[in-house]
Amino acid sequence: MASEHDRAVLQAIFNPNTPYGDVPGLDLEQELTDDESSFDADLLRQVKNLESRGVSAAEAGDLREALELFDQAVQILPRRASAYNNRAQTLRLQGNTTGALEDLDRAISLSEGRGRTACQALVQRGLLRRLASQDDKAREDFQKAAALGNEFARQQVVQLNPYAALCNKMLCEVIGKLRNPDIGETRL
Repeated sequence: MASEHDRAVLQAIFNPNTPYGDVPGLDLEQELTDDESSFDADLLRQVKNLESRGVSAAEAGDLREALELFDQAVQILPRRASAYNNRAQTLRLQGNTTGALEDLDRAISLSEGRGRTACQALVQRGLLRRLASQDDKAREDFQKAAALGNEFARQQVVQLNPYAALCNKMLCEVIGKLRNPDIGETRL
């Protein structure tokens, strides 16, 4: 059986666009959940219903209604991260990037950077930061989301780090030449 190091080397050879050592699927991704045990069950049910209706309204293009529903959810359970994350998406769709970033910051803070909502908020904030050409901050968000198991975030980390892809490509070429020293060299 191959060691973790061996799998990382093979990953670098066969997928030169991933950072060395980053083996997708090596750690079986768990279904992320949020710890909502501290919330009153009746209020939580009510808020989840509001959020569900808000998502449906946003999908139907009624952003005003969606925003009102998410606002209600935030008012009922202001310490629950999910409604801030959903409201951020609606604010972004309305063109209110500043408001979206504030809600994403709040969602990440309330979730303490753990769970499904944190992962989603980190990816959303990373995308907004990338659009604002804040690549270093975007990379940080994507790295945190990737650590939570988000594959899209892993891809973004690679795209924001051209040196990793270049190094992996060079490693692949070197190993290829070691395996087949006669290929690729023509003598005149």
